[in-house]
Amino acid sequence: MSMKTRTWDRGGRGALTFTELGFGAAPIAGLYRPVSEAEADATFAAAWEAGIRYYDTAPLYGLGLSETRLNRALRGKVALVSSKIGRLLTPTTPETRDGLGKWFGVPARRERYDYSYDGTMRSLEFSLERTGLDRIDILYAHDLDLFNHGTPEALQARLDEFMAGGYQALLSLRDQGVIRAFGAGVNEWQPAQWLAERGDFDIFLLAGRYTLLEQEALTSFLPLCASRGIGVVVGGPYNSGVLATGARPGAFYNYDPAQDWVLARVAAIEAICAAHDTRLVDAAFQFPLCHPAVLSVIPGGVGPEQVQANARAAAAVIPGALWSALKSNGLLREDAPVGDA
Repeated sequence: MSMKTRTWDRGGRGALTFTELGFGAAPIAGLYRPVSEAEADATFAAAWEAGIRYYDTAPLYGLGLSETRLNRALRGKVALVSSKIGRLLTPTTPETRDGLGKWFGVPARRERYDYSYDGTMRSLEFSLERTGLDRIDILYAHDLDLFNHGTPEALQARLDEFMAGGYQALLSLRDQGVIRAFGAGVNEWQPAQWLAERGDFDIFLLAGRYTLLEQEALTSFLPLCASRGIGVVVGGPYNSGVLATGARPGAFYNYDPAQDWVLARVAAIEAICAAHDTRLVDAAFQFPLCHPAVLSVIPGGVGPEQVQANARAAAAVIPGALWSALKSNGLLREDAPVGDA
């Protein structure tokens, strides 16, 4: 099956082709529940059959399991692959490993933040070994945000560490052609903008911060990217689930049970979608793709059914009147790029 693609080309280093639907490979690595090898294989097979050719992984996902499962899934195939730097994994015992209660059926490893020059080089070496690839196309500096580092001071220390070390390593790797592009994979647009203003970045992976629920990134970050030819990959288009399930009991937002204000806003969006004969999940997937800087949207998913559901959302056509109705009801920013309205 073919899928729509988008091309990024900046700086004359060669074009990268993204499928509009990418594969976020965190859930496949035992996120929140065990995922068997058979289920993982079936999921990857469904993704390939659906035409997905962009795969994003990280050492953090399953404490290395995501990268090793991608090894088998992509062997003998040609795909665009991104991974991340910023954490190094070290062996430990099953009782003392990181991610207990979050990652299931994963190696006994502890994670350690390291955004230094040497840490970045070591991280890439380990990722190449786990994935079995001879090159990672895109490397993102992972989780340089408040969500992970807790305080502005701690985050700033990590940003400074990265710019003094890991950033220089990524520049060198890109200049040598070892990687084709680099950026950062973060949960907040503010540190991504801070980085973009201080370095020569290619692509940012922004998770959960440019969705039907949240468009603050339009104020300054996304215009900056568009003006500089920086690409954006959107992760978490459903804000951890609520934009896929709708305002239902037990719906999740930002990895926690959705607050009342979230449920109320989603219910209002969902009602307008229904009035325009559009599924909420389809509108949620398609909305980020309306922005000219966005290259791909990468929801997670485990099992062929979830992959196929994402593929249906990627193929959906959204009536322009829906976007107009959301704006007129104050549910979408007026300056948000949308399809024909």
